[in-house]
Amino acid sequence: MTFMRHYQHLTRERAGVDMGQRRVRTSFENERCGCAARRDHLYDSMETRMPRKTATDKRDHHNKRHEVEAANRGTDLPVVGEPGAKLSAKAYAREMKALHVELVKLQQWVVKKGLKVCIVFEGRDGAGKGGTIKAITERVSPRVFRVVALPAPSEREKTQMYSQRYLPHLPAAGEVVIFDRSWYNRAGVERVMGFCTDAEYREFLRQVPEFERMLVRQGIHVFKFWFSVSRREQRRRFKEREVHPLKHWKLSPIDLASLDKWEEYTRSKEAMFFHTDTADAPWIVIKSDCKKRARLNALRYLLHKLPYSTKDADQIGPVDALLVGRAQVVFERGEHVATAPMT
Repeated sequence: MTFMRHYQHLTRERAGVDMGQRRVRTSFENERCGCAARRDHLYDSMETRMPRKTATDKRDHHNKRHEVEAANRGTDLPVVGEPGAKLSAKAYAREMKALHVELVKLQQWVVKKGLKVCIVFEGRDGAGKGGTIKAITERVSPRVFRVVALPAPSEREKTQMYSQRYLPHLPAAGEVVIFDRSWYNRAGVERVMGFCTDAEYREFLRQVPEFERMLVRQGIHVFKFWFSVSRREQRRRFKEREVHPLKHWKLSPIDLASLDKWEEYTRSKEAMFFHTDTADAPWIVIKSDCKKRARLNALRYLLHKLPYSTKDADQIGPVDALLVGRAQVVFERGEHVATAPMT
């Protein structure tokens, strides 16, 4: 009997602790919900502009699948069908591990052959560029794979030729340089936010195709990735950054200002594609609403395009043609084609 009374006492005591923890947890969750509700006023004006996907939209998406696959049959890349369910963390880790093995092979080939590779990452704020760059550089040497993320230009740099500040960072033999944003700032944020004049913008569009052809003629392998995120997903990521203590640093005033300038960024992006999508340095669009699939497909595209001798195409896997393609094939959801080029 003494043992039973002691057991019942411990059970009641443990139940009281559990209830106390539950009350604390509930209070914390209510506080978080309240904070999120108070912050919604920053984004409420955007909600009415984002229509939900209708049955007609789904049929159009189904038809677009066949158009995209037909457009990509002329390329030398493997094609896979429409993406399936959400990619699990286990499947993502397994596929990423295989791609990291191939990246190490690529690194050895670049060093041995003394090759030069330049990869440009561009896209809207919150599109997933940084996560993809981290996935690429996670298992390779920082002396071979070098990331360049330049700050805003200084007063002295503003008086230089625009491309001058990027020239010292271009790859030498045996290097892969990744630009986390690049000279295309002038065609994007500088154009939309008014940080450059119309004359400077037009001159940039005239010069950059020849600048990139010069890089290719000098033996540099140039890749230009545009990460495309939908308006609704961008809004969700911004809200997450605002309340997440480890991601809050990613949210800048420019990011918040871009929410009200979606159409302006769209027009600038389409004009940029029109003028700078060349045979020497084509734009590759990667739809990044699913960050995991975007990272995997960016790495697959890169590995398929570089002809290193120890490549295992089966380990790399096919590139998803519904997520990756040339700029004239893959468009962001809800965007329109520019009716007239900006010159």
